[in-house]
This record gives sequence, structure tokens and C-alpha cells, in this order.
Amino acid sequence: MSNIPETGRTPRVQIRLVVIQILVFSLLLTLGGRLWYLQIRNGKEYTDEAKNNHVQQVVRPAVRGSILDARGVPLADNETRLVVSASRTELMKIKDKGKDVLTRLAGVLEMKPEDVINKIRLCDSKTPKPCWNGSPYQPIPVTDEATTQQALTIREASEDFPGITAEPAAVRRYPAPGKARTAQVLGYLSPVTDTEIEKAKDGDSPFLRSDQVGRSGIERTYDKELRGKAGVTRYEVDNLGRVMGQTESDPGVAGSTLVTSIDARVQAVAEYELNEAMKAVRNETDKITSRKYEADSGAVVVMEAKTGRIVAMASQPDYDPNAWVGGISAKDYAALTSKNSNYPLLNRAIQGQAAAGSIFKVVSASAAVRAGHDFNDKYNCSSSYSLGNRSFANFESKGHGPITLGEALKFSCNTVFYALGHQEWQRDGGIKPKKGANDWFYRTARDFGLGSETGIDLPNEVKGRIPDRQWKQNFWAANKDAWCKQGKKGGTYVEQIAYESCLEGNQLKAYDSINFAIGQGDVLVTPIQMATAYSAISNGGTLFDPTVGKAVISPDGKSVREIKPKAHGKLPVGAETISDLDKGLRSVVEPGGTAAWRFGGWPQDKIPLRAKTGTAQVYGKQTTSWLATYSDDFTIIMTISQGGTGSGASGPAVRNIYDALYGLDDAGNQDLKRALLPKPQKALPKVNADGTIDAPDIKAYDPKSQLVAPVEDGGPPPLAGPPAHLRD
Repeated sequence: MSNIPETGRTPRVQIRLVVIQILVFSLLLTLGGRLWYLQIRNGKEYTDEAKNNHVQQVVRPAVRGSILDARGVPLADNETRLVVSASRTELMKIKDKGKDVLTRLAGVLEMKPEDVINKIRLCDSKTPKPCWNGSPYQPIPVTDEATTQQALTIREASEDFPGITAEPAAVRRYPAPGKARTAQVLGYLSPVTDTEIEKAKDGDSPFLRSDQVGRSGIERTYDKELRGKAGVTRYEVDNLGRVMGQTESDPGVAGSTLVTSIDARVQAVAEYELNEAMKAVRNETDKITSRKYEADSGAVVVMEAKTGRIVAMASQPDYDPNAWVGGISAKDYAALTSKNSNYPLLNRAIQGQAAAGSIFKVVSASAAVRAGHDFNDKYNCSSSYSLGNRSFANFESKGHGPITLGEALKFSCNTVFYALGHQEWQRDGGIKPKKGANDWFYRTARDFGLGSETGIDLPNEVKGRIPDRQWKQNFWAANKDAWCKQGKKGGTYVEQIAYESCLEGNQLKAYDSINFAIGQGDVLVTPIQMATAYSAISNGGTLFDPTVGKAVISPDGKSVREIKPKAHGKLPVGAETISDLDKGLRSVVEPGGTAAWRFGGWPQDKIPLRAKTGTAQVYGKQTTSWLATYSDDFTIIMTISQGGTGSGASGPAVRNIYDALYGLDDAGNQDLKRALLPKPQKALPKVNADGTIDAPDIKAYDPKSQLVAPVEDGGPPPLAGPPAHLRD
């Protein structure tokens, strides 16, 4: 039996060998295919990635372009400071996440440790300011005000400060020439966010993680031009981080210079006079509420009437934009954003909305003409206007008898416009409007640019509100449920109004039409809208887009791109009506007009001035002061919330701004040597061969220096208050 050969096992062994051979061959084939895929098919991609894994970038932020006024005075520029920064990436590698390092750093910088630690924490929805909203991989500035000794201490003891650097860097500066902050117009900067980087990566102006971007004002509007292009140098390093050589670099390009139409001298005057007017009126008692005027906010716009360019724009309360440089402190951030601050970051010139009051009457007069009423016909200016069982009084209940629309502007007669607004409402069908109702008053307001953005080159402009029939319907649909819940027939005033609104709040009623005719009710306008409208009356009918930017100049000064004025429409009335409006507004500053007492001695024959006063009533608040004015060259609009009458609160400040522009004293004598801007600035600042621009000197505004000479004997007597019926 032992001699019998084991022939039965041979086939099984052979099969096993074949299977093993197939497996080995398959593995080799798979590995070969994978090797071909990695080295040939996608070889370049993986080679590039491998190289990138050994390339480190050193980013040198571009020097941000300066922002200049119309004469070349810097409103925003840069200065070299010692910046101490912390690398969050390096600190996170340390056992206590760098807390000890930051505590030592705080001691050197004479700061509180918690303030330093807070500066480098990352922002999210739950983290209060200050925090870092830029990339966590970018060095985070702790301070840009380090002294030379502090920087030397950090660098000489670098082993005690891992992840901490102290380097000179260009830092944004807002110098406030002549004490003109220009805060809300300029805006401020903060670090770019990851979301912004991702969004802009495929655009024509991608962000680097080191970039600072404009967050408001012209810093935001012209961010692309001002930002420039950062320089990037790439180094090849080994796996130990040692530099093996330089691969390539992208040279940096400084940001362009933005020349604005702002005149820093006029801006300083506007800011000062607005602030002084608000302080002055806070000392006066409101006869309606029997308490001092609050004058909680205000704005003033000085515009070139023939171009729409902004010469000055001030808003109160304001703030110092330097507070944002290097990261804003918790204390400063709270001061700018808390309810008690009254929100100084808001630019009330383009974001402040209020009922227009009587400065709206130029719109109503134009609407009346469009509806077929003759401007120079006689209209009854009675002491009150009756509507059902309600009586709507003229201002101070003073009547003037039959007068023209021009005289209605001069005396600011409410009852003339009450009657016209009511009459047109009736023609349109009243509560049950006719199909294709003309709605001349509402249509004319929109044709004047109200209820829409003006197109100014500043972000976040608001539209205001024109409460026409469609707005009434939309507003009622949105609020009906709340009104019906709150309303009560025969209840308190608020409950009764809610009750009526619940039932018929979508109807445009008679009292809506008469309130609208004098700029009251649900009307909301902004100072920039009214400045644009009054400028259009001044220039013959063109509604210009207001602009702050005037020219963009390349860093070397060889390329100058001027920002030309653009128009977005025309006034909806002809030249004859515009001329009639102009004459009526001129009479407002002449004897008998509501602004005459504030412009005594004005050289009307040499520098014709037109004006319209306004006192807007707001439910639950004191009245809003408006004063709209223009000369042949400039338009000035001022408003003060809870400030009283138009001429009473805003009149002195507007007069002082004009005096400074034209170099006038109280008697109307002109000295061109003292005149800040007797004509609009047309030429751009001169650019030197090396691209620099020489800035003229500017001094702080001193109101006394504007007085050329005292009033001589025999001159006009001291100005007293006007008759009661002229204080509109």
C-alpha cells in the first residue's frame, strides 16, 4: 500500500498555484494601474500639491490709498506704527493655549490680561466685542500703539513670547483736519472674513487673509480702488520648516488715492454749527410739551446745486473713526452701539427718516400745477380748514386771505395746501378711487425722487416713504391682525386708532390727503432726498445722483479717472413752474417770509438766497426742525430731531454756514479773503511728478473769525424774534 503513488493530490496543488499566480498578477496589475494614475494621469496635480505642501507664503499688505478732500487735504491716510500681533496658531500649540504668554505680554504693553486675551478670541454669534472676525491663521493685532521700548522688550526676549511679533506697519489714520471728523461719510475698516474671501475668490478683486476692508462710508464704496494689491513672496521649505529657496513672488501695488468733493473747511463749519444749534435749542422750552427740547439727533447737507456733489455732510451724534483702528475696544463698541448712544454709526443725512413738514410744499405746489391749478391764481389762506366735524388749523392759527401759491410758500400757509390736497382726493374718487386715478400729489412726490434712493455713492441709503394707495394696502395687510387685537371702539386714542385701522386701514382717507399735502402723516423723507430735490429747483430741473467721490488717482499719479456727475431724472414740471417756485422760495427770506428774521442783512441783490422752513409734527415726540435753502451755487438742508421750528432751531446754523462759504459778516458785507468757497471747487488737486499731492494748510473753524467787521452805527438793529405766525 505504501508503494502506491499519491496521484490524487497533484491537481489540487496545481489549482492552488494557479489561483495564487492570478492573485499576484491581479495585485501587480492593480498597483501598476494605480501607479500610472498617480504619476501619469494625475501626476501634475499631485506634484503641484506636493510642492505647495512645502511652500510658505509671506504676505505684505498693500498700503491703502488715501482719501482726500477736494483741495487735497487728507481725510484718511496712513501712518507707520509699531504693531504687536499674536499668532493664534502658535499659541494654541502651547500647553495652556498661550494664556501665560498673553499675560506676560499684557504686562509689557501695560494692558489688562483679559483685554489682550479677548482681542485674539474668534468672533461668533455668542462672542461679544472685542473679538477677531478675520482668519484664525493670520497674525491678530493686539495693539498698534506699542512704544519702541515695548517692541524691543518683546523682540529681545522672544523665547518668552512665542507667537508674538512686534513690527512696524502702515496703519489707517483719520486725521480730522480742522476738527472735521467726517465720520459717517468716511466709514471705517475691519479684517476680511472667511465668507468674504470665499465669495470674492473667483472675482476680479479677490481678498487675501491679511486684508482690511471698508465696512461703511466711502471706505466701503471705494474699497476695491483703495485696497490695492498685497505683495506675496513664496518660499520653499523642507519638512523641518527650513527655507530652501525662494520660488516666486507677486509684487504689491499700493491702493489708489480717492479725491472727494468734500471741502474739509466747510465740513468743519457744518459739523460745528450743527452741534452748536442742537446745544442751543436744548436750553429752550417747548411750549407744547412744557419741557426742554431734546434735540437728540440732526443732520446737515451742503451740496453743489448744479452737479449734486457733496461739499459737506454732517450727522449728530457722531464718533471718532480712529476708534476702529487696530480693533475696537469693548467699551468703545458699546458706546457706539448701545441704545443709550442713540446710534452714532448711523448717517442721518442718508439714513435718518422723518416727516418733511412744510419743506414738502414745493412738491404740493408742483402737484397742484400738474392737476390744472394756476400757480398765480388766488387761494384762500384761512386760519383753519374744516373736514367733517374736525378742524385743521393753520400754523399759529393765522390767516392771510386770498394768496398765490408763491405767497403760500412765503407764509407757509397750511390751509391752502389742505384744500388743494382734499380737492384732488375728491376728484380721484375719494375712498372709492376711480379707475386710473391721477393721484397727482403722490405721483409728483415720487417724480421728485421721494420714496426712492437718490443713488448717492454711500452704502445703506434708505428710501423714505410715500404713503400712496398701494402703500396703504400693503401696510394694512401686514398689520391688520395686530390692529384688530389691540383695537377697541371708544377706547383710548391709541385703541380707537387701532380699531379704525383694523376695519379700514387700507383706505386712503380725506385726512390722509390733507396731511400729505403739508408733508405730514405717514410721509418719511431723508435730508439727502430733500437736498437733491431743492438742488433740482435751483439748477432748472435736473435730479442729480449725489456723489462724494470726485476722482480716483493711481499710486504713481499717471492715471486720473474723474467721477462725472450723473442724473437720474428731471422734475415733473416745466421751466415756468420751476421759475415760480424759485420766486416763491426767494420771498421766504425777504420781509414777511418765515425765514426773514434769520437772514436780516443778507445781500439778496448780490447773492440771491431761497429757503423753505418746516416744522414737522411727530406723534409722541417733539417737533422736527427743517430748513431747506439754496443759492445759485449751493444747497443746504438741515434738520434737527425734536428741535422745534425750522427757522428757530436750524436758521442760525444755516446762516453761519453760508456766511463762511461766501465770507459775509452779519451786515452782509463780503470779504473774499475770508470766504471758504465762494464758488464750487472745479479743479482737482495738483499731482506732483512722483505721484504725491501737496495738501494746503487748514485751521480749525473759529466762528468769530468769520465776522469781518462789526455792524456800524445806523446799520440793521439786533435781530429779535419774528411774529408768532412766522415761526414755521
